[in-house]
Amino acid sequence: MALKEVERTLQENGIETEWIHIGNKDIRGCIGCGYCRTHGECVFNDLVNETATKFEEADGIVVGSPVYFAQANATLTAFLTRLFYSTPFDKTMKVGASVVACRRGGASATFDQLNKFFTISQMPVVSSQYWNSIHGRSAGEAREDGEGLQIMRTLGRNMAFLIKAIAAQKEKDGLPVKEDEHIFTNFIR
Repeated sequence: MALKEVERTLQENGIETEWIHIGNKDIRGCIGCGYCRTHGECVFNDLVNETATKFEEADGIVVGSPVYFAQANATLTAFLTRLFYSTPFDKTMKVGASVVACRRGGASATFDQLNKFFTISQMPVVSSQYWNSIHGRSAGEAREDGEGLQIMRTLGRNMAFLIKAIAAQKEKDGLPVKEDEHIFTNFIR
C-alpha cells in the first residue's frame, strides 16, 4: 500500500515506474566468490542479474520491506547485497529511497539498514517529512495511517524533484568529479 502511494505520486509527477517483486522468490545470499568482478554479473543467474540492467538504466530506486525482528526481509537483504555488489556500473547520483511497513517498532532500524545500500554507493537518499514508514498489522490496516500515507506522497514528490534536478544538472555539468583512486583503510595492523 505504501509503495503504491509513492508510485502514484511519482507517476503524477511524470516519473515512469516498474515493480519488481522479490519477497516470494528464492534468492540466495552473496558468497563473496568474486565472480562478478571478472564477469560483470553475479555467479547466480537469477532475478539479481535480470534486475541489474534495469537498475543501470534507472534514475532511481525505491525499496520497500516489511519489518521482521527490527530488520528488512531477509530475501530483500540478500537481493540488495548481491545487486549492489555485483553490478560494475557507477551508481553515483541515482536516487534511492526506502519504505518500511511495521506493526509497531523496528521501522527506524530497518529504514537505516536499507539506506546504507544507497549511501555506500554515493546515491542521494530521498527523505520525506518523517521516516519513510507506515504502520498496520493486518492487510489494509495501513490505510488508516493518514500520516504514513502523507509521508509516502511527500516522498514521491521529493523523489520526482530530485530525479529531475539531478538529470538537469548532469546534462549541464556532468557528474561530480571523483578522486583517481578509492582509498581503503585497514584498521587491523
